[in-house]
Amino acid sequence: MPTVYRVLIVGLGTAGRGFAQIVHEQGARIAKQTGAEIRVVGVVTARRGSAYAANGLDLGAVLAAETLHSLPSAVADDALTMIATRSADVMVELTPTNLESGEPATSHITAALNRGMHVITANKGPAALHLSALRALAAQKGLFLGIEGTVMAGTPSLRLGWSSLAGADITRVRGIVNGTTNYILTQMEQGLDYAAALADAQKIGYAEADPTGDVEGHDAAGKAAILANVLMNAGMRPSDVATTGITGISAADVAAAQAAGERWKLIAEVSRGPDGIKASVQPMRLPNSHPLAGVSGGTNALTYTTDFVNDVTIIGPGAGALSTGFAVVGDLLALHRGERERANT
Repeated sequence: MPTVYRVLIVGLGTAGRGFAQIVHEQGARIAKQTGAEIRVVGVVTARRGSAYAANGLDLGAVLAAETLHSLPSAVADDALTMIATRSADVMVELTPTNLESGEPATSHITAALNRGMHVITANKGPAALHLSALRALAAQKGLFLGIEGTVMAGTPSLRLGWSSLAGADITRVRGIVNGTTNYILTQMEQGLDYAAALADAQKIGYAEADPTGDVEGHDAAGKAAILANVLMNAGMRPSDVATTGITGISAADVAAAQAAGERWKLIAEVSRGPDGIKASVQPMRLPNSHPLAGVSGGTNALTYTTDFVNDVTIIGPGAGALSTGFAVVGDLLALHRGERERANT
């Protein structure tokens, strides 16, 4: 018989819906394949209501509903009330990211751990700002804290570092961790200026109406801090990352790089050396022969520099509903296998 994991989802935006869709459409196959049955018992949203059913929600109805108020399983709970009063094994935190305070996600995660729930999140705020404290609390409670989806969504970039490359000395991690800026730079290579490329990214949903977090490098800085903290125990915050975005790159700059056989990329880098751990986000010209230069559009990539296997590069989607939802599934399956993040034991 499969092991049942009763899950509360806090936040039903793009990532939350992606996770719910995967469980709804592929949950039976996943249970048969892995022995882990994911049963969503609760969903909380900020504006569209909440629902709870101890034996499992009808996810088809949840995904189809304009608001959860209309469902037979509707409840009046806000997030903290549901965490405090409803029964579940795992809380999945997928509210919007706040890289200034990490709230309200950090409070949700703290409350769930204190209640005895395992926690999985793709929310960068808590991981970038409060990871050390959250790890310590999870370890104290003997609970799993999964954050795989915070850097490259469903592409297992963090797990590659702390698990697959365990035992190697990782001295540097550098890569493309923001799909919006990578798409804009790719479009500029096709002849668009910055303003037109940004407008195109906004039109297809890659960029927000206010793109500041992406184009000024703040999103990438948050991810750089997470990489530094997970892989090098750095205790770094996004404000510690030297950050420059892509807004100063002109069409002429892109053309000059192309003429030299190079491409502009917004590169996040974390390195460890005699002077300690350093992190930066900045536009860089890379030769076309570089593994990261060929990563185009919204795709992300990371290159790990190690002692035993030299450079290892992982490439894949860094955002999207199903990709981020799959990151949550991946962490749930890691919980099922009994894995613990290296620094969370």
